[in-house]
Amino acid sequence: MYTTNNITMKKLFIAILLISSTATLMAQHTTEAEEKLKERVHDTIPNGWRTGGIININFSQVSLTNWSAGGENSVSLNGIIALSARYKKDHHTWDNFLEVGYGFLKAGNGSSQKTDDKFDFTTKYGREIKNSPWYLSALLNFKTQMLPGYNYPNDTLEISNFLAPAYLLGGIGLDYRPNDNFSAYISPATAKITIVNDQQLADAGMFGVEKAVYDDNGLKTKDGELFLEQYGAYVRVIWKQDVMENIKFLTKLELFSNYIESPQNVDVNWEFLLNLKVNKFISATLSTQLMYDDDIDILIDNNGDGIIDEAGPRVQFKEVLGIGLNYKF
Repeated sequence: MYTTNNITMKKLFIAILLISSTATLMAQHTTEAEEKLKERVHDTIPNGWRTGGIININFSQVSLTNWSAGGENSVSLNGIIALSARYKKDHHTWDNFLEVGYGFLKAGNGSSQKTDDKFDFTTKYGREIKNSPWYLSALLNFKTQMLPGYNYPNDTLEISNFLAPAYLLGGIGLDYRPNDNFSAYISPATAKITIVNDQQLADAGMFGVEKAVYDDNGLKTKDGELFLEQYGAYVRVIWKQDVMENIKFLTKLELFSNYIESPQNVDVNWEFLLNLKVNKFISATLSTQLMYDDDIDILIDNNGDGIIDEAGPRVQFKEVLGIGLNYKF
């Protein structure tokens, strides 16, 4: 039914594999001086814990009065908080990451529209295997959003909500960590649970859950399911690097294949963040996110009349460019 999308996904998957392979090769080349520096840093942390975080806020405002070229007043705000707590001592590692982001745009007298909404928590424990860069690891990840989302410009059609969807993923596998800048986690045994804690969305079968059942008179005889369980393989690659002084990037790639149903339709989540630091408090950031999930139908309203003309899985892409306040601790 979605032949074009499947072909696109195959090309996309091949490209991502090439990029991640290149990242792995580059991550292996760490100079001897860098390794000695890392050893000295670790020696200065007797309890093994390293904590930190980043707060970034980007704000823009436009005000027009008797402006001959036309336009509308607008206000936009995007903010993100990223916290980390990492433990490394002897043969044990324990990484914890929390990322919360939200953004909105208000143009003219219209209602505000959400531009970002993210809650992402990951905890991962690893046990080193015989003094090698390989770790036997267990990972738990939870993702959701905080506020309702709508199929703009139609702000009456709700297409998401708090815990609708939410994704809980857990697995056991191997983590390849040649240095502090690179990690490739591979799990052949992963469980993924999709939560749709909104009965209206569940009845519609959103995000892959089983939809409600209706009789010939249109009366509901069975509620839509609130949960979808999937079991398969999961890959998570993280690579961060200092490009030059005050310029850093981080990329994260997640792949999941469901063993039971359509394993060839791989779920993809690829995030990229580029940070350009001006001074201690001002920075510019460019972030992108590419997603594909065969269970998520994208609703298309071609005429803007509130009537859905087509629905199906599609490649999703988001890009945010901002200049604003940045504080790192």
